[in-house]
Amino acid sequence: MSQEVRPTESLSDTLLLQLKAIVLEAEGIASFEFRHPGDEELPQFSAGAHIDVHIEAGLVRQYSLCNNPNKRHRYLIAVQREATGHGGSRAMHDNLRVGDLVSIGTPRNFFSIAPSARRHLLIAGGIGITPMMAMVEELEARGEEYLLHFCARSREKTPFLDRLTPLVRAGNVKLHYDGGNPLRGLDLATTLKDPEADTHLYYCGPPGFMEAAATAASHWSEGTVHFEHFSAPVSADAKGNRPFKVRLVRSKLELDIPSNKTIVEILREHDVFIETSCKQGYCGTCLTRYVEGQPEHRDSVLSEDDRKNFVLICCARSISTELVLDL
Repeated sequence: MSQEVRPTESLSDTLLLQLKAIVLEAEGIASFEFRHPGDEELPQFSAGAHIDVHIEAGLVRQYSLCNNPNKRHRYLIAVQREATGHGGSRAMHDNLRVGDLVSIGTPRNFFSIAPSARRHLLIAGGIGITPMMAMVEELEARGEEYLLHFCARSREKTPFLDRLTPLVRAGNVKLHYDGGNPLRGLDLATTLKDPEADTHLYYCGPPGFMEAAATAASHWSEGTVHFEHFSAPVSADAKGNRPFKVRLVRSKLELDIPSNKTIVEILREHDVFIETSCKQGYCGTCLTRYVEGQPEHRDSVLSEDDRKNFVLICCARSISTELVLDL
């Protein structure tokens, strides 16, 4: 089971965009619409892409784009206010105002629609619906076969009902309300028991949902399962760190990475700045090419193919005694 990752989009460019609208989409969930101050077209993106939002100094968060990728006049995201989170969603809801100018990272995509699939099965849990909204728009435009299962607590907590209702009537979307008890919602094991040929699966949601979906889809064929985390899974935080060396081929630096510090931390101590955001291996901001050595990957983003060339240096370590980076 793997994701299809194509780390080809810009990792560092930012745009200064204006917040044009804030809409309460559901209980505790608001959408934020960003446009160019001069009404220029925005950089193109594909369904499943996300952007970095520089909310305030030192506070950067990633949010999936949920508007039609073919309409380039705006970027639309939706944010669920988390009272017990790390502060990003609260700052979005409480501090941003219509008219504000906000630095936005250009879109990058680690959760794209598989071009080889003939059918697409999408499963969203809660706010995990956001990337699926863009996927639905793209699949509708392509005329491709798809089915979206959307698992939410209640109708009141279901964003984008106006966009989803016609698709429910058409039979392309099914809504599942569990009232807070997952046992009363969609039966993932039954839904994913018998994968159809040429069908690809996409899922996104909170940690418990992600774990259940991964278990239910564990027998699907390699390369047919795609997913995106909103936070680092437990497995990404491996223990037993060992020291190793990093060599930077372009900067001509050789650095020791101790067991208690990351590659990024040591690079910054030597004035090599690498942009980071999540620092846990699920956003892809610090994607770096390596040319020699054997990384110990601890991210939840890269596929096995991409791990042959790239590493997320905010969390990765090295199995080999030296890791050579294209920096």
